[in-house]
Amino acid sequence: MPTTEQRVIEQLGQLVSTPSVSSTDPGWDQGNRVVIDLLASWLADMGFRTEIQAVNEDGSKANLIATRGSGPGGLVLSGHTDTVPYDEGRWQSNPLGLCERDNRLYGLGSTDMKGFFPVAMAAAARFREVALQQPLIILATADEESSMNGARALAEAGYPKARAAIIGEPTSLVPVRMHKGIMMEAVHINGQAGHSSNPSLGNSALEGMHAVMGDLMAFRQVMAERYSNPLFEVAYPTLNLGCIHGGDSPNRICGQSELHFDLRMTPAGDNGEVREDIRDRLLQIGRDRGLDIEMRSLIQDVSPFEQGADSELVQLAEKLTGHPAIAVAFATEAPFLQQLGMETIVMGPGSIDQAHQPDEFMPLNQIQPAIDLLEQFIGRYCL
Repeated sequence: MPTTEQRVIEQLGQLVSTPSVSSTDPGWDQGNRVVIDLLASWLADMGFRTEIQAVNEDGSKANLIATRGSGPGGLVLSGHTDTVPYDEGRWQSNPLGLCERDNRLYGLGSTDMKGFFPVAMAAAARFREVALQQPLIILATADEESSMNGARALAEAGYPKARAAIIGEPTSLVPVRMHKGIMMEAVHINGQAGHSSNPSLGNSALEGMHAVMGDLMAFRQVMAERYSNPLFEVAYPTLNLGCIHGGDSPNRICGQSELHFDLRMTPAGDNGEVREDIRDRLLQIGRDRGLDIEMRSLIQDVSPFEQGADSELVQLAEKLTGHPAIAVAFATEAPFLQQLGMETIVMGPGSIDQAHQPDEFMPLNQIQPAIDLLEQFIGRYCL
């Protein structure tokens, strides 16, 4: 009979060896259905009712909703099944083969966040012979690392619902009750090309973009004054000018230019309102310079997230972990589960510092504490 830790390692090995990259690059993008089917099989054997929700037309991307018990309350333990792309040449071991060394489990998705599922199932297994008074729901989603379409599909469907939800992103088992949102935008300028010897022959899109960039950098200070929150390590919203393209020759006035930027808003602000503020500022630059300036979204944005410090779930998490709840800069699926009416936190084993890079790992010494912690939450919300 394998020990709990051995079973967790064995299951994590199977999950890591099942590729499920999601990416905005079609060359990398894969489905997650094989991972979903594997989890569904394990959870059905544990007595869970399993429902697979297709996220795309052919069902190659899907969510899993696995439920034990019934009632209006209960607990959701949630994670995403996809990983980011990887560069195998930069890994010391096979990224798709779990490798144990130095008391760490190395593999793609080991901490972000396939490792959460064996831990959650191990905690649930301790209640296998117990009649739950409220439902325990293990939720596995698609495409968190790209579009978040899995979580969006759940929010649109209006379920699952429970009293509380824990998203097992790697936080070193410290509860997170707040994170920034994210939006990615493109600014496109149509100017007028012409011979560079006479500026009056054209209207430079690059010079217009220079004005746009200056205005966006000025707007960062406006946002810092309006929307700062000292709970964040970077207290203010960030706006990063990520890439720019424009022009074709040094002796031609630039006719077109495009800038891509991302903006990470604190819970004090609203993505939609800030986007309209920026759009209005850019349209004014266009009017002043006689340029056609358009802004479009590169992704569907993710809203900032905040769970109240006085909420039952946050206070219980602080008591059980011994850590005050914190705020983080990275975005998660928390806003979508919160839309379903659940108190929500982000908390799981492993560190975000190991995510999205070669030699990602899950520390072995966090597996048992994570199981013990989730067991206490199950006992509180489901018994």
